[in-house]
Amino acid sequence: MRSLSPSRGKLILSLLLVGFVAAGMCLRPAVAQTTLLNVSYDPTRELYKDFDKAFSAYSALSSGQKVIVNASHGGSGAQTRAVLNGQQADVVTLGIATDIDQLAKAGLINANWQTRLPDNATPYTSTIVFLVRKGNPKNIKDWGDLARDGVSVITPNPKTSSGARWNYLAAYGWALHQKGGSEQSAVAYLAKLYGNVAVLDSGARGATNSFVQRGLGDVLIAWENEALLATKDVGAGNFEIVYPSETILAEPPVAVVDKVVDSRGTRAVAEAYLQYLYTPAGQDIIARHYFRPRDIAAQAKYASQFPVIKTFTTADLGPWSKLAANFADGGTFDQIYQAKK
Repeated sequence: MRSLSPSRGKLILSLLLVGFVAAGMCLRPAVAQTTLLNVSYDPTRELYKDFDKAFSAYSALSSGQKVIVNASHGGSGAQTRAVLNGQQADVVTLGIATDIDQLAKAGLINANWQTRLPDNATPYTSTIVFLVRKGNPKNIKDWGDLARDGVSVITPNPKTSSGARWNYLAAYGWALHQKGGSEQSAVAYLAKLYGNVAVLDSGARGATNSFVQRGLGDVLIAWENEALLATKDVGAGNFEIVYPSETILAEPPVAVVDKVVDSRGTRAVAEAYLQYLYTPAGQDIIARHYFRPRDIAAQAKYASQFPVIKTFTTADLGPWSKLAANFADGGTFDQIYQAKK
């Protein structure tokens, strides 16, 4: 029997080991990879850009699953219609609860969506404020000033934008709460306010761009987070925020799109994605992007960024069915704006 030389034996052993390793690599299951689509509203672009990176890193570290999150942004009403028309959103992070209710009525989301996450599925809040140019040349102090002659107002279209609906309801609520305020006086005030509106963009971010970049208008009615973004980042030194005497508590909701995640097999990842919004890491990202966090520790950490203000809720104004009717075709908003023309 011919014996192998030591060097030849080592060579064969090495080749065998390489073969075993290669075979092991072929048999080893590939790292799981999942894609999610988050259909969101306009002002969350920067928030979810950072949040998606953090969640992907968390998922890889905690479960070994690679998650790629794609995002779509636009006016909340327009985004809702896109999902109704077949856009395959795994999750929606929209600007107002009635938009998600529409998806639930269409059978895309379970009717109990608000009970599946804390705080009625609203992991952060915001409010409605005024953004004015440096020095506040038109001396804008409260809602009444927006109806003065010679004041040019920028706000998006409530037919397509949730931010615009919050703007409308904030103005409406303030008018109702004035001495002797009534439904009739509130609508009369809204008619004067919208008579001063220079342009109706389709979404909140478009309205911000019209005011900040295009130089249109004297005052922008805006989400607080959009106003803070303009004063601290985009247009630092050129703008100021005015907090009115009272305003509305805005609660943007989130939900898993049940019909889509069940067909795609992404339910577990989609649920984990929304749950991560409530974690300390998620809440810190939320606050850094100027949304008001729910977490007490995050609230304390960013307290200087969010002044204490007087707010009312939609529940103080009446049932949602009545409020939503303002924005229906032929509703109060259409009547006000068509009368302007």
